[in-house]
Amino acid sequence: MNAWMMLALAIAFEVAATSLLKVSDGFSRWGPAVSALLLYGLSFYLLAQIFRSLPVGLVYAVWSGVGVVLTALIAWVAFGQKIDTAGCIGIAMIIGGVAVINLFSSSVH
Repeated sequence: MNAWMMLALAIAFEVAATSLLKVSDGFSRWGPAVSALLLYGLSFYLLAQIFRSLPVGLVYAVWSGVGVVLTALIAWVAFGQKIDTAGCIGIAMIIGGVAVINLFSSSVH
């Protein structure tokens, strides 16, 4: 599997795990809690593999940036969390930052 596909999967696992933490109700519900821990483990395992072929700074910027945006969107849709104007601006800045790194940084190539 190519490194970018692995990164997408690592992000998906991390976002799902974070959402399960909310559902676990402070680790009082063991099913979601254990599932979250397993998904975090898988996400970190994939990150370790990705670091073999892609720069750490690039991978972490994409992983954390995309993860924050997706988690905020899931919180809005699934948990009814409001995103105000400042939140939307911040999300747009994160997306812009990840785009700048991928399009213009010499560390990507």
